[in-house]
Amino acid sequence: MAGLSGPPKPMAIQKWQEESMKALNILTLILIIVGGLNWGLVGLSGFDLVATLFGAGSVLTRIVYMLVGLSALWQLVPLIGTFGSDEVMAERGNTFR
Repeated sequence: MAGLSGPPKPMAIQKWQEESMKALNILTLILIIVGGLNWGLVGLSGFDLVATLFGAGSVLTRIVYMLVGLSALWQLVPLIGTFGSDEVMAERGNTFR
């Protein structure tokens, strides 16, 4: 009888999924850095770079802010994983054993 998880995924699909997750993690980290730098500018000088570039209160500015917030939520997953497993595994994105 076959296992409950079904047949193994072809290597090409698995590799594509791994590369997609890596790209998503890099993108979310970049957005978090952009958000952090923007908040640093706001705190130091009252200058909101995102609002200056896209217009204060504009739809595009709100989208950037939402993407930064969603990125922070996404990055909570590996952070929480570090509390339950060793840090090296979490850095590789392998938070679950």
